[in-house]
Amino acid sequence: MDINELLNRLEEIVNEGLAVPFSDKVLVDREKVLEVVDSIRSILPEEIKQANWIKEERNRILIEAQKEADLMLKETEEHIKRMVEESEVTRRAYIQGEEIIENAKKNAREIRIGTKEYADNLLAELEKKLYEYIELIKKNREEVKNLRS
Repeated sequence: MDINELLNRLEEIVNEGLAVPFSDKVLVDREKVLEVVDSIRSILPEEIKQANWIKEERNRILIEAQKEADLMLKETEEHIKRMVEESEVTRRAYIQGEEIIENAKKNAREIRIGTKEYADNLLAELEKKLYEYIELIKKNREEVKNLRS
């Protein structure tokens, strides 16, 4: 029998007892009550042992679960940290790539502008020289015309 059955049996003994007139008191069979109390005493230590074991096992499981939860939390935090770092590296690489492209475009613009200016300067010099040669040719022709006469 377990403790609940014994307590139910004790309750039955009280309910079956003879009522004392004009009071809430009951006459019960002393032997029956003492037998149930002895049975409860013999079972109670085992019940307490089981309850203590269950309590200790519960505490052990809770501690183990907490350790596992802490480990999972730590691993998750580390994973998130690695992902953030990888994301940061990718973001920085993208920014650096954009800067390199922008610098290359700027350099290409500057080279185009420089090339156009250089070509314009060369053509201006050539034009100047050509005018000088044309003037010289005109002058020489004039001299040649004057020599014939």
